[in-house]
Amino acid sequence: MRSNPAPGAAGQARSDFRMRGFSPALLALILGQVCLHSCMAGVRVAAPLLMLRQGHPAWVVGLLLGLFAAAPVTTSLRVGRMADRLGYHRPMHLAVALTAGGGLLAGASVWLTSTAPHSGWAALDALRTLPAWCSFASLSVAAMLCGVGANMGLITIQRSAGRLAAGDSTQITRVFSWLGLAPALSNMVGPVLAGTAIDAAGFGSAFVALTCLPLLALAGMRWVPHETPAARAAAGARQGVWSLLKLPGLGRLLLVNWLLSASWDLHSFLVPVLGHERGLSASAIGLILGSFAAAVTGVRLVIPFLAHRLREAQVLVGAMLTTGVAFGVYSFAGSALAMAGCSALLGMALGCVQPMVMTVLHHITPLERQGEALAVRSMTINAAGAVMPLVFGLIGGALGAATLLWMMAAAVASGSLAARGAGRGAQLRI
Repeated sequence: MRSNPAPGAAGQARSDFRMRGFSPALLALILGQVCLHSCMAGVRVAAPLLMLRQGHPAWVVGLLLGLFAAAPVTTSLRVGRMADRLGYHRPMHLAVALTAGGGLLAGASVWLTSTAPHSGWAALDALRTLPAWCSFASLSVAAMLCGVGANMGLITIQRSAGRLAAGDSTQITRVFSWLGLAPALSNMVGPVLAGTAIDAAGFGSAFVALTCLPLLALAGMRWVPHETPAARAAAGARQGVWSLLKLPGLGRLLLVNWLLSASWDLHSFLVPVLGHERGLSASAIGLILGSFAAAVTGVRLVIPFLAHRLREAQVLVGAMLTTGVAFGVYSFAGSALAMAGCSALLGMALGCVQPMVMTVLHHITPLERQGEALAVRSMTINAAGAVMPLVFGLIGGALGAATLLWMMAAAVASGSLAARGAGRGAQLRI
């Protein structure tokens, strides 16, 4: 008799966990994003190292890194419309093929420059006499394939994740909080795997290992429900992107998202600069960046359990004001401990943004155009990631790091008005 309550308690626990937005389908989406993004992140670490060891100059390496973000900018809109038209499974298969193809091509670039004994096949051995620029060309195409594949998977996964919540604001926030853990895991798995494999077996083996990651994403795809053709029929009529941008609140939401994404990039850019200026050790700088990552992960773990108490517009406004304060205080933080505290505060503010932005976006956008809206958001983020570090470098070099921090603090704090406007446009809980 005493054993009977246990299954009921376990069932209640499982039910409670699902009420917080978690399900087998969401687990499959998280797995898919981790696998695709880990491959891209690993190639993004290994490819520049390979080029440097081959003797390429630093500016060529910078050009290669820019391709990871530049290629998705040019393809995002088409990808979003494809996801609206075809659903999850076919675009995800294509994303896996592109990302894995990029990893294989990066591995081929190692073989092209290999000094191993000839194979005896004249046609194959002749390829090893190609000029050195062929290796760079191969890595460049690999970077574009990995960037486009990972971005295609991201847009497709985010569109499908929104449908798991059936339009409920609280559930959407919970779902995207869980999904927001995937980038943190990816940025750990990919570079660690790449570095370990390079040291243990060389660059070729590292790229092969990274290529296997996207294939793992196929394992969980069966858990993601198929959309019926009727549910996708409305997406067949193509409309211009300008009609999408005219939706009430969407322009403001994209501005908010761009400002906060730029804040993320600024923090990553300035911490090493400030740490060097203030004579901090490499381990101290790593601790500061680590505190930011830990805060982002921590707040996204907490949000699913508090989502029913959160108001989207209020969280966005609070995050922007907190970000402005954190940047303002950063300029006065002289010690590693003080900078780590500012970094953690900034991580908590920026970590809660993505779930709220996604909740507002899914309410602003018609169901049949959500993939397209996610694509426009992806375009702004990737464009900022490609351009803003250069802008930060120019402004910081001319005016100083402290001035740059105050400029961003003022911009983000002023942008809090747009965050409130986006909430009103979406007719959400404000």
